[in-house]
Amino acid sequence: MARVVGIDHLVIRVSNYERSKAFYGRLFEFLGFEVSDEYADAIGWTNGKTRFWIGQAETGARRKYRIGDVGFHHYAFQLRSRKDVDALQAFLEAQGVTIVDPAGEYYDDYYAVFFLDPDGMKLEGMKYGERLAQAARRKAAARRARPARR
Repeated sequence: MARVVGIDHLVIRVSNYERSKAFYGRLFEFLGFEVSDEYADAIGWTNGKTRFWIGQAETGARRKYRIGDVGFHHYAFQLRSRKDVDALQAFLEAQGVTIVDPAGEYYDDYYAVFFLDPDGMKLEGMKYGERLAQAARRKAAARRARPARR
């Protein structure tokens, strides 16, 4: 049986290649990605683990994406910390990007910000499990600090 070991890359089609290339270029620079390859009508970025590509949509297919359309609902970038989520939101606000759901707790120990690309595709920066991991580290440190019983 074949087994998936990860998601190699995602490719999305955009209505205005140059506008989206500029948007994603700034976003990915902020997120620590570098250009992996570039062609006349497509560009890909990578951080060494994840790859994300954009390419020009076919002529006539230039309407904006609408949330609720068939296809991806959103794409989430897993960040290192809640502070990184807050930093991403500040960056997005400075860039004039549309924030649809501001940085906050959306599920138990799930902290995220949701925003739109130039075509209206929903993207997310998120951190899951930070409070749980901190509590586990505190508990382990407390166990190590206790004197041994005889």
